[in-house]
Amino acid sequence: MTQLFVSDLHLGPESPQATAQFVAFLAAHARAAQALYILGDLFEVWIGDDDPDPTARSVCAALAELTASGVPIFVLHGNRDFLLGEGFAARTGCRLLPDPVVADIDGERVLITHGDALCVDDHAYQELRSMVRRPAWQRRFLALSTAERAQLASQVRAGSRAHTARTTHYIMDVNAQAVAAAFRATRATRLIHGHTHRPGVHDLVLDGLAVQRIVLGAWYEQGSFLRYEAGRFTLQTLPAYSSLQLLTD
Repeated sequence: MTQLFVSDLHLGPESPQATAQFVAFLAAHARAAQALYILGDLFEVWIGDDDPDPTARSVCAALAELTASGVPIFVLHGNRDFLLGEGFAARTGCRLLPDPVVADIDGERVLITHGDALCVDDHAYQELRSMVRRPAWQRRFLALSTAERAQLASQVRAGSRAHTARTTHYIMDVNAQAVAAAFRATRATRLIHGHTHRPGVHDLVLDGLAVQRIVLGAWYEQGSFLRYEAGRFTLQTLPAYSSLQLLTD
């Protein structure tokens, strides 16, 4: 059984190479899998299921083609696309999952999450996250015109870049105690997340038991994914965008 995991693609008009690579990934790697999990931030920004962006339309069409072929796609909300809703699910055939969620993968309890909720040391971000996840806030935002929403989203992105630039890196990473608490609360033996853009595999011992935390990479410069097959989890990379450009010249 092959299952694939991706996160932090940040697709949008500003990232045509990442979009093209993801569409190709869906048609090749994902078509041969039993399931695909997208762990948040599929899009750089999602202002609502009525978003008219042509990049979003093309990505949704590719997702719909994959689910129509019989491959289920499970999607978690990220901090950039937390407004993905039932309209998106209907357009693509994807299933939206709660964050976090425990998946049974060949009998193992695997905790799957975007990862931003584990970055508890970034207090300013956690306050913003709490506000925008409230149903009342989302109703007010979605009641605005798409143009107004797009303008507000652009302002928030600019503020996010400024916050990232002035915040110490360790504050924006996961908190070790939060990770341990998540393992204990869910009784999972493996944790898979994105958000931090720091791909890697971390073997830990918690309460005398071996557990593992796998961090997925972002697609800013190169696509990557996690493959589960025959009892093994393996981080894999796709060709760098510069290589893709040479192939198409």
